[in-house]
Amino acid sequence: MEKRAVLIVLDSVGVGELPDAADYGDVGSHTLGHIAEVISDFEMPNMRALGLGNIEGIPQIPPVEAPSAHYGRMAEKAHGKDTATGHWEFVGIIPDEPFRTFPDGFTDDILQEFIAKTGVPGVLGNRAASGTVIIKELGQEHIQTGKPIVYTSADPVFQIAAHEDVVPLETLYRWCEIAYDIVVPRGQSRVIARPFVGEFPEFKRTPNRKDYTLPPPDETVLDRLQAAGVRTTGIGKIGNIYAHQGLSDEFKSTSNDHGVELTIECIKDRKGLIFTNLVDFDALYGHRRNPRGYADALMTFDRQLPSIIEALDEGDLLIITADHGNDPTYPGTDHTREYVPLIIVEKGRTEPGRPLGTRASFADIGATLAAYFGIDWEVGEAMALG
Repeated sequence: MEKRAVLIVLDSVGVGELPDAADYGDVGSHTLGHIAEVISDFEMPNMRALGLGNIEGIPQIPPVEAPSAHYGRMAEKAHGKDTATGHWEFVGIIPDEPFRTFPDGFTDDILQEFIAKTGVPGVLGNRAASGTVIIKELGQEHIQTGKPIVYTSADPVFQIAAHEDVVPLETLYRWCEIAYDIVVPRGQSRVIARPFVGEFPEFKRTPNRKDYTLPPPDETVLDRLQAAGVRTTGIGKIGNIYAHQGLSDEFKSTSNDHGVELTIECIKDRKGLIFTNLVDFDALYGHRRNPRGYADALMTFDRQLPSIIEALDEGDLLIITADHGNDPTYPGTDHTREYVPLIIVEKGRTEPGRPLGTRASFADIGATLAAYFGIDWEVGEAMALG
């Protein structure tokens, strides 16, 4: 009988500082715990029943006597606190060196090379920013000058925004290809084309975004599963993160709600691995330091969780985790170096779940998936379930 596993990443939902948080300036960070402290009506009863409050280091959420799922937390073994590093470690890639970020803007040598090779009259922005905010601030000047808006984020990414009536898409994509050859050798992992349309102040980003992503440097568990005939489906930004490698199918999502909807649809019509990233926690609320919005998004997911579990067949696996932290109560707008939660549901199991402890690496997820599907895999430690 074909098997099915669903892996859902609650992007940035960390559960407390890692032992090396001081190296990242993140001492005292606790994404989930601080949200629970500052939002008086915050509750996640369905996640709590699975064992969320039983995970070590989350005193803000009360434990239950008999969690219905296996529960624990994971430490990131790789150096970094970005999306690519976390997701790569899930599938067995643990880089020796972290990707490079530019929180204060890109250096002159990068910008000058970009300007010289593209022929643009200069750039606007050059700072870490929200994409929607920076096009509102600089979109009109971009239209007047023809200078592209260049910006970054907490991730190792070079983003180029341009109005589609000013810069044809083919030109914007060519600029991104040039930028990729400049910034990836300098430690970045991705370049993103961010086209937009409209008039000030109602600029709007279009669906013509295009990502240029550094492929994983070695075989991943996704590749191994796919080679063994397991159907692998990516939902949300999963395809972009892995440079579209190791995936049989990809579905882009427009929001957390859409990502959950797509996940349930895929559960109903396919077997294999369904791998979903729900990015709104990070993009809309963590970086924007909005605890209220973050809490509401978490509670919405909690209300959707029973529908996800109900769609599963007996014997299916559901894994819920995160890729890093992004404490909305913490200074700045950067990710935070934290443990991530680990909840594993075995559909049809009647006995209480077991504690999985603190895992030494995110790679234990990939090893567990490989064991579940009966695939040989050498990275990480498969968790004992059943």
